[in-house]
Amino acid sequence: MPLIEFICHDGETHQVHVASGTSVMQAAVNQGLDAILAECGGCASCGTCHVYIDNGWIDKLVPASAGEQSMLECVSEPARNSRLGCQVRVTDELDGIVVHLPESQF
Repeated sequence: MPLIEFICHDGETHQVHVASGTSVMQAAVNQGLDAILAECGGCASCGTCHVYIDNGWIDKLVPASAGEQSMLECVSEPARNSRLGCQVRVTDELDGIVVHLPESQF
């Protein structure tokens, strides 16, 4: 099972093993991480699962769709490595991925 390392805005870290195919958003929600609100439940329509993928991993992901890119324009403090956690599915190849959580989703 792939490992995700979540790094909170304050530096606190959480490591969680998930089944391959699990979204970063669902992994964070299952872990009880307050930084991910997931208001739309993973439909890519609210932006409240905004995360920053560590720069060493961003190029290993499937590129963001046009719809995801549009939603990312609306998030607080977007960056080159911003993604919607609901759109990032963890695979065995992403074992060890590092995901930074924003201070706020608004």
